[in-house]
Amino acid sequence: MTTGTASTQAYEQLARDLTVGRYAPGSRLPGERELATQLGVSRATLRLALSRLESEGILQRSAQRGWFVPTQVIGEPPSTLQSFTEMARARGLRPTARVIRQEVRPAGMDEAAKLRIAPAAPVIEVDRLRGMDGTPVCFDVVVVPENRAAALATADLTDASLYDVLRERCGIEVHRSAYTLMAESADAELARLLGIGAGAPVLVGDEIAYTSDGTPVLIGHNKYRGDAYRFEADLFRRA
Repeated sequence: MTTGTASTQAYEQLARDLTVGRYAPGSRLPGERELATQLGVSRATLRLALSRLESEGILQRSAQRGWFVPTQVIGEPPSTLQSFTEMARARGLRPTARVIRQEVRPAGMDEAAKLRIAPAAPVIEVDRLRGMDGTPVCFDVVVVPENRAAALATADLTDASLYDVLRERCGIEVHRSAYTLMAESADAELARLLGIGAGAPVLVGDEIAYTSDGTPVLIGHNKYRGDAYRFEADLFRRA
């Protein structure tokens, strides 16, 4: 068998294994020596197959840690405001949320200005680790004025959609969001929460959400894994 034929067969077998879910999104493949033995090829031949899968975006390589299956990338449809839960379900994925912090505290000066409330007025802060199909994807911090959503302080937000809770328990319907996005590197604590390496890229989104009458009801600060989130938008030139 020629090297090219062996490489093609190894590529096809690995592609089948990945298609049927033998290796889950975010997981690491066995070491090259073990994988080559399983497929009955040399390591040089295996690397040709792995490199082909990498070029197609099916695998990712880490020089220190080996070969990984990319996590499923989520993204906002152009010009559509969706909650994290809605994004996950639209892709057939199971959204999860682990509450890390849920408390009432005084608003900071910047928060008060954005929410149009008095400085030090009570706000509810909710910090959650959001995931999809068991994979951590986002660390999410939300701040809401207590006088507009008091029920949020005691609501069960584990695996819940915040937009749904605001609508059903507080009578608040989010209409639009002013959103900014930038790139950062994960610090040690964020890396631990998201299951990535310290210094890995993350996308940081800051938002102010409004009701249809223009009242600000929510400040959001979201940090997404850089390999798991894509933001899309329709852009138009002025006439």
